[in-house]
Amino acid sequence: MDKTVADLKPGEVGVIKGFSNDKDVIKLLEMGCLPDSELSVKYAAPFKGPFFINVAGSDLVIRRCVAKSILLK
Repeated sequence: MDKTVADLKPGEVGVIKGFSNDKDVIKLLEMGCLPDSELSVKYAAPFKGPFFINVAGSDLVIRRCVAKSILLK
């Protein structure tokens, strides 16, 4: 099973391998979530809330379901 952004804890870093959901791919690519980009989780909201991440110097907030679709190396 592949590791996803949703598996990371705040402060952990991962490298994007790809996406498991075609629905959000274009939006993620436009926001800078490109394959082989390093990302870090800054904060994960409790109660299945969103993730606050940093990708290529940009801070983003993404839904948990979107975080589960970003596959990591």
